[in-house]
Amino acid sequence: QLQLVESGGGLVQPGGSLRLSCAVSGSPLENYAIGWFRQVPGKEREDIACISASGLTETYGRSVQGRFSISRDRVKKTVSLQMNSLRLGDTGIYYCAAGQICRGPEEVDYWGQGTQVTVSS
Repeated sequence: QLQLVESGGGLVQPGGSLRLSCAVSGSPLENYAIGWFRQVPGKEREDIACISASGLTETYGRSVQGRFSISRDRVKKTVSLQMNSLRLGDTGIYYCAAGQICRGPEEVDYWGQGTQVTVSS
């Protein structure tokens, strides 16, 4: 059973940065594509970023391209999301997720509990 635990959320001003981390246990990172999704009340869960099981491919949602970066540490078994130039619209609950491929939420096999990110002045 794969377990995902997010950390690093919080309150930040527009233009600021945050780094989210997802600790993975129960399986080597190489067995899963690991991604981040964002949930805002009243909206569908949005794909933010994903790194493939091989670690060779990264994909990003249009709204975060050029501002967010996903990376993984195979030794520490963590997947991080570096978020720069944050905007008010980046506010939401960020979920770490794992599946066989980087696709939408319907392809996710495991979810973390989520961490709140609030961008506000």
